[in-house]
Amino acid sequence: MNDGSVFTFDVVGVGANSVDYVYRLPQFPQPDSPASKLRIREHLVTCGGQTATALCTCAAMGLRTKYVGTIGNDPNGERIRRELATRGVDVEHTYVRDTLNPFAVILLDERGERVVLWERRPGLELRAEELDSALIRGARLVHVDDVDEDAAIRAARMARDAGLPVTSDIERVTSRTEELVAAVTVPIFAEHVPEALTGERDLERALRHIRGDLVCVTLGPRGAMLRAGDRVYRERGNQVAVVDTTGAGDVFRGAFIVALLRHESPPDILRFANAAAAISCTRLGAIAGVPTLADVHAPSTKITKTLPL
Repeated sequence: MNDGSVFTFDVVGVGANSVDYVYRLPQFPQPDSPASKLRIREHLVTCGGQTATALCTCAAMGLRTKYVGTIGNDPNGERIRRELATRGVDVEHTYVRDTLNPFAVILLDERGERVVLWERRPGLELRAEELDSALIRGARLVHVDDVDEDAAIRAARMARDAGLPVTSDIERVTSRTEELVAAVTVPIFAEHVPEALTGERDLERALRHIRGDLVCVTLGPRGAMLRAGDRVYRERGNQVAVVDTTGAGDVFRGAFIVALLRHESPPDILRFANAAAAISCTRLGAIAGVPTLADVHAPSTKITKTLPL
């Protein structure tokens, strides 16, 4: 492993970004009903995407971050690049493609529940050969998602071979998922993934079947679960007034990384990441809802109620 004094960045993230068109509605539309036409109560154009949001969380909490990924050559591509740079994320290794940037239309009801409609054009894939091995090995930690699996697997292997921790955002199961999980050191899954990988319906047993120094699964409003060695830790979800859950899982991962690099204990990592994700749910937008360290630690935002796990 590199000596800490030579690290160029704390976190290098390889993965997805998005420009989000967010619409808050009184309820979800229903064809052939009074809800077939609805007035928009609130809307904004903001930025998001799994890795982009996680990196913005890390940057907001004081880490030096770099984004590696593709953007379109349209105004939205310039928007996401500008947003990341403004928030302190290095964007020198973004690759511009001759197509539209990924975008999503996000519908929210009054409870903060969401429907996401997304588009990512062919040709936006990040190619494994575009990765700079020196850049990957110059980080304290590398974070990958499962959008461009070839690039994610190569980045994770480069980092792992250099003795670096590798976190992940794995939301789906494909023919390459087991390969990606084997390449990272700290797999972090969406709730449905561990069962799909292991066949175990019980989450604790599923986490015990998956290799990794730490293995985590997010459970939405019910919190998260983390296996560290032979111990499994559970942290209940925080009860907040939900405005928008978009990006909460990405904020969780960013805050998880912050706590991990501070060498926090497993239960403290979970508590910190849960609190950050909960705060993001009280705000509209993914990157727009990213909290700072001060937000998480402020007495006015401390969360005392928890939901059942």
